[in-house]
Amino acid sequence: MQEYELTDREKSILRYVIHQFILTASPVGSRNISKRYNVGLSPATIRNIMADLEETGYLNHPHTSAGRIPTDKGYRLYVDMLMDPPRLNASEKRYLQSSMEIESFEVEDIIKLTAGILSDITNQLALVTFPKFENAILERIQLVTISSTRILVVLSIKSGFVKTITLEIANDVDQKTVPELERILNERLSGLRFSEIRNTFSERFRDYGSGELKPIIRVFIDSANKIFTDIKTNEKAILSGAKNILKQPEFEDQHNIESVIELIEDKDVIIHFIDSNASHSEGKIQVSIGGESKMDKLIDYSLVTKDYSIGNIGGTMGIVGPKRMQYSKSIASVIYLAELLSEVLKKSD
Repeated sequence: MQEYELTDREKSILRYVIHQFILTASPVGSRNISKRYNVGLSPATIRNIMADLEETGYLNHPHTSAGRIPTDKGYRLYVDMLMDPPRLNASEKRYLQSSMEIESFEVEDIIKLTAGILSDITNQLALVTFPKFENAILERIQLVTISSTRILVVLSIKSGFVKTITLEIANDVDQKTVPELERILNERLSGLRFSEIRNTFSERFRDYGSGELKPIIRVFIDSANKIFTDIKTNEKAILSGAKNILKQPEFEDQHNIESVIELIEDKDVIIHFIDSNASHSEGKIQVSIGGESKMDKLIDYSLVTKDYSIGNIGGTMGIVGPKRMQYSKSIASVIYLAELLSEVLKKSD
């Protein structure tokens, strides 16, 4: 079946209906559009156009109201063609820049700060995943002796990022062996991806089954999955903003409150959606509206996500909120904060 092509008048009325619904969270009537917007049409004409938009699936008509509300299809056309261009003004950019100034160089602190700022500026749930190191390329390993039984492993990645981890050694470390071990590790691992190192580490060092390096090599073999992996292994992302999203009119309804609380408590639902769509993003902003997510728990929500990156590694940030959200500002905020986060993480290396 061929898709119906909206006229300019229909697009204009749809745009105003969605604008008004985003502002008020109440079904929108034709008289409301006629009074608030200079459309040059009578309420009766607007009512007929809205009826046509309902018939073609862009608006819905709640049984208890004379007004209309947008459908997922209506929101999609709005985001793709009708909304104002995503743009932050100079004061909003300055606010975000100053808010992202942080003294800590810990990645976890930076991610938590970013999630909080994104939630505050959009009044939605914000989620920021930790950088993923699957495709990270090792540039160099440095070993720093902390004590006779502890070694700090410093991993320099080709993106400019640095990761550190402390290893506990059962036997006292012979100081003379550390430079030699560092040389061997770099000789055999530099230039490889983290995923490749994890999968082949044992094979690459099987000839060190004896000798003075054996005990410490054994520690590296046993710890390869921990060393050459993401920064955090017990938490994939930071979710922030429960207090902000619960202020939305949608959550005056008890059922909706229970729905969003369930989502907050099970953020893996959001992470799973982000991961499953990562291969299609190609670094662009992604907007998923309602049923487009194909996930029951997200059917009443929209998600706006974008990747951030430091060279060839990175993660994803985004917001989750009612479909009645300020898409233009939300999209602009996610894009700008993704750029800021990339810059801050580069400086933290």
